[in-house]
Amino acid sequence: MPIATEMLQADAAGLSRAAEIWHAGGLVAFPTETVYGLGGDARSDNAVARIFEAKGRPRFNPLIVHVPGVTAAKALVQWSDAADRLAAAFWPGPLTLVLPLRDGHGLSPLVTAELPTLAVRAPAHPVARALLKRFAGPVAAPSANPSGRISPTTAAHVQTGLGGRIEAIVDGGACDVGVESTIVGLWEQPVLLRPGGLPLEALEQALGAPLVVHGNDDTLTAPGQMASHYAPGAPVRLNAQAAREGEVLLGFGPVECDLNLSRAGDLVEAAANLFGALHTLDKRAAPIAVSPIPETGLGRAINDRLRRAAAPRT
Repeated sequence: MPIATEMLQADAAGLSRAAEIWHAGGLVAFPTETVYGLGGDARSDNAVARIFEAKGRPRFNPLIVHVPGVTAAKALVQWSDAADRLAAAFWPGPLTLVLPLRDGHGLSPLVTAELPTLAVRAPAHPVARALLKRFAGPVAAPSANPSGRISPTTAAHVQTGLGGRIEAIVDGGACDVGVESTIVGLWEQPVLLRPGGLPLEALEQALGAPLVVHGNDDTLTAPGQMASHYAPGAPVRLNAQAAREGEVLLGFGPVECDLNLSRAGDLVEAAANLFGALHTLDKRAAPIAVSPIPETGLGRAINDRLRRAAAPRT
């Protein structure tokens, strides 16, 4: 049965109400610098189960836990020198680290999908940070959208996808980065598990070493690795030089198109606009063609999302 979803402002009263809902085992969507997350108490089996239920997310797909910073992360995972270097360089920010669970972590086993590791990050968005401070506990939060569909970068996107399934949405405006966090697994050699809002080149510079790149056919080890993901309702065709009859064109650079990610060819601007543009074009109920995107910098994350959006639906 649908529930009334409150729209909360990102002020003291709204943040207090959101933390109250989390303490009561409810779900609240909130902004991060990447996309909106669907948050619940990561220690509560019931709250975490409701995240999977609200999204229609497969239980084998693990969740990211959001914390204020390194001290809170160390209570949950076995920290390492590589984690220190990356966190010093990029936390708070759009970087998720996957590390072995620490004994006595206190998290629901549903969070990790029974894996021996945990994906953890410290978001930079001021609203997310204020919420984590008020709640004073770990928050499990995948993207706040129905599983497999376009990720939300505004409160309105969340309302369209999850309204009636969750208790509240904190409206913190549009997300700046626009694609999900980069995920790095810190095994014997650091592994790029998912490209995202932090470019590979910056990670390798901070580590002083190259990263192994996780293959698409490898075992699921982190969130965001499903072959079909981030998908609009309409079919998606990639590397299109022009739209075919009946298609709409999502452009990049100086091209004639229905909507342009960045006419100047700026990958940062394109990443910020990606999901919003897909939401807009999906409303036209026409196949979506997409211009070629360079496979460098944030282009890796954009292309990763587009390839998953264009993949055969399961």
